[in-house]
Amino acid sequence: MDPQSSQRTSGSVAMDDYLEQILHLIEEKGYARPMDISERLEISQASVTNMLQRLDAEGLVDHEKYRGATLTEEGHRIARAIVDRHELLTEFLRLFGIDEDTIYRDVEGMEHHVSRATLNAIRAVTESLRDDPKLLAAVLERVGR
Repeated sequence: MDPQSSQRTSGSVAMDDYLEQILHLIEEKGYARPMDISERLEISQASVTNMLQRLDAEGLVDHEKYRGATLTEEGHRIARAIVDRHELLTEFLRLFGIDEDTIYRDVEGMEHHVSRATLNAIRAVTESLRDDPKLLAAVLERVGR
């Protein structure tokens, strides 16, 4: 499945961030409690609860009050696409030797706004540079690295 096939019209940057963090928490701990989401996103538990109710209403999470959240099949698919997009952009920028703090800030800014067509182009360039050390060296020389 194409990781960028998760186009949805009702989504938002905030929803993406929640889905991404819920997936990470489930992968790490087996569950995603509002308290843990709140700590990860550095926001109040009340805000987390409100968003979990919204995500539940949209069919992206199953949220049980006082328990936590799990991703529905659709929520998991979207969250996985968000994580894949984040990882691709991070790998692309790492190829150029950009420092990790800058990469983090840039990816956080880009990942929610990049189109599928642009992401496909970045994927092709990333794979080409990864697979061809001579090409990577030539590109790095052109960008002064």
